[in-house]
Amino acid sequence: MNETIQFVLHHGYSVVFAFVLAEQMGLPIPAIPMLLAMGALAGAGRLSFVPALSLAVLASVIADVLWYWLGKKRGYTVLKLLCRIALEPDSCVRQTETVFSRFGFGALFFAKFIPGLSTAAPPLAGLFNMSFIRFLLTDAAGAALWAGTFGGIGYIFRTQLERAAEYAIGFGTRLLYLLVALLALYVLWQVWQRQRFLRKMRVARITADQLFEKLEKVEPVMIVDLRNALDIATAGTKLPGALHMSPDELDQRHQEIPRDRDIILYCT
Repeated sequence: MNETIQFVLHHGYSVVFAFVLAEQMGLPIPAIPMLLAMGALAGAGRLSFVPALSLAVLASVIADVLWYWLGKKRGYTVLKLLCRIALEPDSCVRQTETVFSRFGFGALFFAKFIPGLSTAAPPLAGLFNMSFIRFLLTDAAGAALWAGTFGGIGYIFRTQLERAAEYAIGFGTRLLYLLVALLALYVLWQVWQRQRFLRKMRVARITADQLFEKLEKVEPVMIVDLRNALDIATAGTKLPGALHMSPDELDQRHQEIPRDRDIILYCT
């Protein structure tokens, strides 16, 4: 944290703007340490809080507006592209759709506090034709809440942050090596879990052509459409005769699925 504070102090407001803009564009550059450092410096009287906060909000809104227009012009493929970057792209798409289904466009208020949703929310707002003015106001309010929260934490706990920085410096590079090793182990674990899941899925998969052939032969099959309602609204197509439910409803509604025929689960 000490190096972060010195870096922000030396480069001024521009570094806060650059880090927030980079993170909101989807780059793996964390902006929260910069916001904490911004608040700590403001509390020490070495930085003006309001101009720094305004620049952070401006940077966030610029990136989000770009994603909004990409979502509006390029459609659902933008969300899938963003989620492919994540370690768990399947849950990324599902999580984003679930949050929007539950909270609507109000999700923009707290989206930046949820990893993955922060970048995915603006293109989804554009995809579902949220008016630009409404998006701009809601997104700016959410950005101000996010930046103000972490900047405020840095402001209030500036003394504790300085002590934590001094404590971390005492460990030297050993602490950095430990953190990198833990991050690497986490990434490897997630990749291994995902590959194991995909191997299991490949065994029981059926192609669209194979399913079409079964339907042409009038074979008894039951299609359970597990797509999110946002998926169906975006695609504009429904599967004839399919039973639609969300994955979360399987436990409660499983009795609706007949057991005397092949069951095809359709999802994205």
